[in-house]
Amino acid sequence: MSSSPRRADVRVKASGRTEAIVGSSGLATRVNPPTGVQIVAAERVRKWGKYAKEDRHLLLMTLPAVVKILIFSYLPLIGIVIAFKDYVPRLGILGSPWNGLENFEFFFKSSDAWRILRNTIGLNALIIAAELVVAVSMALLLYEISNRKALKAYQSIMFFPYFFSWVLTGLMLTTLLNPNNGIVSRLIEDMTGREAAFYSEPWYWIVILPLVSIWKGTGFSSLIYYSALMGIDKDLFEAAEIDGATKLQAMRFISLPFLMPIMVMLTILAVGHILRADFGLFYFVPRNVSALYPVTDVLDTYVFRALTVNGNFTMSAAVSVFQSFVGLVLILGTNRLAKMYDKEYGLF
Repeated sequence: MSSSPRRADVRVKASGRTEAIVGSSGLATRVNPPTGVQIVAAERVRKWGKYAKEDRHLLLMTLPAVVKILIFSYLPLIGIVIAFKDYVPRLGILGSPWNGLENFEFFFKSSDAWRILRNTIGLNALIIAAELVVAVSMALLLYEISNRKALKAYQSIMFFPYFFSWVLTGLMLTTLLNPNNGIVSRLIEDMTGREAAFYSEPWYWIVILPLVSIWKGTGFSSLIYYSALMGIDKDLFEAAEIDGATKLQAMRFISLPFLMPIMVMLTILAVGHILRADFGLFYFVPRNVSALYPVTDVLDTYVFRALTVNGNFTMSAAVSVFQSFVGLVLILGTNRLAKMYDKEYGLF
């Protein structure tokens, strides 16, 4: 009775990427060793497993945020198909017929498209630039305050408006700008003899909306920049003072270059959302007054009215898809430009 051949532990190198395993019976079997790509992938998996084990507590803390993003950001993505369909509620999303790009054409060929895009991009660009300048300036000024009690007082006063809702902010602004008994309106009328009709003249709001946004959000943004300034080595300022540098020169050549990476990062994120206007700012602050639409009507408020007044789901979905696509392109483009200037300034 013959026994099955037993393979000996003898390996013979062969040409190429194979080896020959030679057994006692003289039989040889060729096997392929792992390729370079497979080795690199296995090494990455091993490293990620090591990191996951070491940081399991931190990963567990992020689990609620991951679940929230999955439920409210990724699962609803199936609704994107509404933008390419003639949506009929009784047929559902999947049962409604396709209509290609007609929903996009409906919006871009409408008489409101240019006005809405102009308001959204123009006002958001103005707000981004103004908030960046004001927030960095306030952070630099806060950094120069040596009295801890005064510093905490200033930070608290600046940060306090951030907690106000846009509804409350709009009511507060109404008490100032109301043409009948508004404080600012009455003051302007007493000084000039002319009534300031803030809620019937739209061009006032080119200035009012950025000012309200700065008032409400600069405290939070300045604290981010101030926290970054706290990481600067004090010896740099002492050396600059010994060399005869003034405060402004120290800000220009030490503080601002240190803040530049985080300034670029936050600007990239803001530019990516330039087509997503703050709904509360543009809806509740001007009180949705139709006379102000030439300036205050933006994509988000237009979509909201299309849904609530006209029940137009398809056009609203098309505008939302357009916003997301343009935001993605802007983030990638802005990030690339930043990395072309300095590789350290890129977000990713």
